[in-house]
Amino acid sequence: MRCVGTVVRGIRTPIIKENDDLATIVVDSLMQAKEAEGFEFRDKDVVAITEAVVGISEGNYVTVDDIAKDLQDKFPSKKIGVVNPIMSRNRFSIALKGIARGMDKITFLTSFPADEVGNGILDEDVLEQSKYHLGSVISEEEYAETFGSWIHPFTGINMIDFYRELIESEDCEVEFVFSNNVKTILDYTKDVLTCDIHTRDKTTKMLAAEGANVYGLHQILTEPVDGSGYNPDYGLLGSNKATEEKLKLFPNTGDVLVREVQKRLIDLTGKQIEVMVYGDGAFKDPVGKIWELADPVVSPAHTDGLVGTPNEIKLKYVSDNKFADLKGDELKEAIKEEIKEKDADLVGQMITEGTTPRRLTDLIGSLCDLTSGSGDKGTPVVFIQGYFDNLAND
Repeated sequence: MRCVGTVVRGIRTPIIKENDDLATIVVDSLMQAKEAEGFEFRDKDVVAITEAVVGISEGNYVTVDDIAKDLQDKFPSKKIGVVNPIMSRNRFSIALKGIARGMDKITFLTSFPADEVGNGILDEDVLEQSKYHLGSVISEEEYAETFGSWIHPFTGINMIDFYRELIESEDCEVEFVFSNNVKTILDYTKDVLTCDIHTRDKTTKMLAAEGANVYGLHQILTEPVDGSGYNPDYGLLGSNKATEEKLKLFPNTGDVLVREVQKRLIDLTGKQIEVMVYGDGAFKDPVGKIWELADPVVSPAHTDGLVGTPNEIKLKYVSDNKFADLKGDELKEAIKEEIKEKDADLVGQMITEGTTPRRLTDLIGSLCDLTSGSGDKGTPVVFIQGYFDNLAND
């Protein structure tokens, strides 16, 4: 009898640089790990590669000047509203520098008490005691008077002050407005750059319907500027700070990579191995209240075997109800038979209540993000075995 279910291994690789043959590095690193750890490949194993090294290897970078030029082409007035960006030095500061370099004035509208993914910008206890509420429009002066001394407990800075200094350092005027209604920006300007991630399509359509000249951050750098990198699907969304003058974009070649890695592994092992590229996981921190997913999707590329959602029964429900009178080995064997005989599609059935109805790529990507981390683990490849197993698999 098997005593272990899912096993997850972070796979160490060489440090990935631009123009490296990433497919070869991934496959070679897996084979070296196999020899060192003594595992064997199986059908339905999953190999996941972090989007960061995909973007690095393909050289998908843009500069602050590239961003400025694209913005000037789209907003010749050089006076725009920037709506609902995330409060992140890594994710947005260099993009904002490019926006400011290309513009003369920015009206910066942000939601409150936090941005889209949960980064706070004010003390919520102070908000509750103040005259303001979630439907208020708060001016820059009112924010400074009531909330301006607030420091984020994780970063140790006030992001409004940080963004103000960054914009002004590019000789661009800035005015901050705090509102949870994106249409508020139309009281200040009709030229609008929306920067929200997960509501991007809804926001741009809403403002366009009101007559705005509107682009989303996902529509900036969708084509090269003077030979720069680009992303045709997500633009600047999913980008990360590389240097003070350069951003790494979400990768372009993930589909080609996952199929090449899969082909090589099948040829080497004879097993049907699935491959995906992953970015941020889709989970929320219970202390900081930050939703981790700052990328436009968890997985921008994956092989066909990772399409779909889990089809699982809830063991606790079956044990407590259908087999309430059974115990021990008899209970275990009854549940194993229940699993073997389950329908191919359990959607809507009570027996699935309490399982996780999410896409496989979102679930596996979250597992991979937690495994590889965002620091110095040195494991940009994650190898998963047994993810698709269940109790009936001996």
